[in-house]
Amino acid sequence: MKRLKILRRWFARKFGFARLLCLGLLVVFAALRVWDPPPVQELRLRTFDIFQLIDPRQKTVRPVTIIDIDDKSLAKFGQWPWPRTRIADMIGNLTNNGAVAIGFDVVFSEPDRLNPDLVAGQMRYLDDATRARLRELPSNDQILSDAIRRSHVVLGETGLPAVESELDKTLPFTGVATVGEENAEKFLFEFPGLLRNVPVIEKVAAGRGLFSIKTERDGLIRRVPMIMRTQGNMIMPSLSLEILRVITGTPTLLVRTDKTGIRAIRLKGFEIPTDKNGQLWVHYARQDPSIYVSAADVLDNTVSPTKINGKLVLIGTSAAGLNDIKTTPVSSTMPGVEIHAQVLESVLSRAVISQPNYALGVELIAALIIGILVIIFTPNLGPVRLVLAGAMFAAVLVGTSWFYYAQYRYLIDFTYPLLSTTAIYLTFIFSSFVREQRQRVQIRGIFAQYMSPVLVEQLAQSPEKVVLGGEEREMTIMFSDVRGFTTISESYKHDPQGLITLMNRFLTPLTDVIIEQKGYVDKYMGDAIMAFWNAPLDDARHQLNACEAAIQMLEKIDVVNKEREQEAADGGHVYIPLNVGIGLNTGIGVVGNMGSDLKKNYSVLGDSVNLASRLEGQTKEYGFPIIVGSRTALAVKDKFAILELDFIMVKGKTEPEVIYAIAGREDVMHSAAFQRLRNVTIEMLSCYRGRDWQGALDAIERGRRSEDADTLEKLFKLYEARIKEFRVNPPPEGWTGAYALLTK
Repeated sequence: MKRLKILRRWFARKFGFARLLCLGLLVVFAALRVWDPPPVQELRLRTFDIFQLIDPRQKTVRPVTIIDIDDKSLAKFGQWPWPRTRIADMIGNLTNNGAVAIGFDVVFSEPDRLNPDLVAGQMRYLDDATRARLRELPSNDQILSDAIRRSHVVLGETGLPAVESELDKTLPFTGVATVGEENAEKFLFEFPGLLRNVPVIEKVAAGRGLFSIKTERDGLIRRVPMIMRTQGNMIMPSLSLEILRVITGTPTLLVRTDKTGIRAIRLKGFEIPTDKNGQLWVHYARQDPSIYVSAADVLDNTVSPTKINGKLVLIGTSAAGLNDIKTTPVSSTMPGVEIHAQVLESVLSRAVISQPNYALGVELIAALIIGILVIIFTPNLGPVRLVLAGAMFAAVLVGTSWFYYAQYRYLIDFTYPLLSTTAIYLTFIFSSFVREQRQRVQIRGIFAQYMSPVLVEQLAQSPEKVVLGGEEREMTIMFSDVRGFTTISESYKHDPQGLITLMNRFLTPLTDVIIEQKGYVDKYMGDAIMAFWNAPLDDARHQLNACEAAIQMLEKIDVVNKEREQEAADGGHVYIPLNVGIGLNTGIGVVGNMGSDLKKNYSVLGDSVNLASRLEGQTKEYGFPIIVGSRTALAVKDKFAILELDFIMVKGKTEPEVIYAIAGREDVMHSAAFQRLRNVTIEMLSCYRGRDWQGALDAIERGRRSEDADTLEKLFKLYEARIKEFRVNPPPEGWTGAYALLTK
């Protein structure tokens, strides 16, 4: 007993019983997800429904037209089923109007009751001659068969819960082959029986497909089986898949599998992702009345040819009395035929959604990682931080799931990791509550003799207090911006996602460099970055680290530009390089948590910040990508090649500032070429500030004959323009050489 108490105390000290309990919960929830009982499934499916409601498929094309056997058609032509001759007329009109293919969401399983030979045998008062003439007439089924033969018609069939009759093995079947580790048959949904069309019709059709749809437990249709196993283990495609096979001219459907189940179905030009049972997650769009055409208008041949020409035509019904109304995530009353149309639209527009077979692994790993992080760090957090951390984890889970849906149309479930993490959080909150109650009692007992009861109570309650304020300290501030980014962004006006990808592509390495050099990224302003050094942590080398970061940022941009240039050459599109300007300045700033009670940001304010921003804006004027203030330059002059540029008066400041360019590291500083250029600029600036205009121009001409003089060409032109102006309008007496910037 004593040994057990010692073991319990050791474990409580090292790990804590709350952590042990939460580890057990993590295992239980992992087992629950693998078991995947119906309540867990329905929670996941409801989440996917919300995604589709928020962001349904946007129709960019309308390749499908539905010929609707609606109430108007039934009122005009009588109850269903209609004579097969009327169906033949409909097929003829559709074919003449340019229909690419025609699919039937109905089945013609019995001979037409109005076939002439059947009528001849049923009518009592016909004379023998009339009866004989009727029997000589072609059957309505044969007339329909002839119409089908002259068009591309895919007939619909339906699965049955039991075998009703033997199949006619002489009728053609669509070829289906498995490619992968497992045979597809064992994963497919099975219909024991099959209801087919009469042979005279079926044998001439271009294809045959099942229009049977299985609902989820809650009655919604989220997935449609694309291939199914039916009577006699025969594999058959769905109606929509068979239409796609016919129009693409695919002889055999290929079903790709792995050990977990079916992955996708291949046909010419398409690979359709499915779940492990061969079902396609339907990417629903809002109901679209514009794709419906009344069957009465087709029979009257009054429909606009644009509704039919070049379209895939589905024939089905929306009439309430024919009981083909379904419930979907985006509509409670969607005709079954429109579900097939939605499948065709999403596949043809390549806008399908899918739940990858690795989704379970991703969900388990996410729950495991987040759960372990929560178990490790949560006991050390206060109540407010605990809530904030929980909100952050929830946001990460929901955001990640939404990101994969919105960007890649992948269905990754966040409800299971969120449920698992929430259970762990609640366990810790309860444990924390019990522990804090004990601690409050201890605090009151310890401090009651030394502090007033009011202060003791405040200490016991440990309220979270966030005070706005800051401290003054010397810092180095950086502003960076991409030159001409407006022009670059205009080239992406039809590809906003591409623009975001480009921004992330260059902001990521630039940010990494700043952080590696001990900088703090204050904020992003579009394509611009604001950062600073020597806060919140002390950094005795903040000027050197900031300058090193600036040079590395230019190197990173060069790498990105080379990659983009090669991509542009390979893709045959215009290449616009990214050019970054960087301003650095060292000075006193006020740094701290700034903002409101609702939102705060750790940031810096002061004249030194404003000057850094102005210096970044001047990089395009002076032709150097890195411009620094005098305090920064003097601090790094022994480690970096600095070049004096000007003596400027910035808008909003009363004191002028000497500004410098960072031309490279120490190796550049000691190079002969740089020393020559540096001497030229020193001579030019000396003559310029002494009003020796000709001497300054002579120095510029000598500089242009030097090696690497092209790096100073923009600077030379700037001073030539100033000298030209000063020769006409000389500067006033007492002029110190300071130049007032006209722009920020």
